[in-house]
Amino acid sequence: MFLAEADKMAGKKSAELSPESIARANRQRLAAEEGARAMADVEQRAIAVRKNMERLRALRETKEAEKARTHVAIPVTAKKKRKRAP
Repeated sequence: MFLAEADKMAGKKSAELSPESIARANRQRLAAEEGARAMADVEQRAIAVRKNMERLRALRETKEAEKARTHVAIPVTAKKKRKRAP
C-alpha cells in the first residue's frame, strides 16, 4: 500500500509552487541578470582599454617619428682626438 501511494504522489505535480522553489527561481533569475550586467561591464572596460592603448600607441609613434626626424636633421660630430705631447 505504501508503494502505491508513493507512485501516485510521484506522478502528481502540484499546481502551486513551493516557497522554496519560488525563492530558488528568483535567486537564479537575479544571478542571471547580475551575470549579464557583469559581462557587459567587463566588455565596456575592455573597449575602454583598447581605445586607450590605441591612443597611447599613436602618441608613441608620433613621438618616435619626431625623434627620428630631429635625429637625422642634427648631424653627429665626432670628437677630435688630442695629440699627446712627446
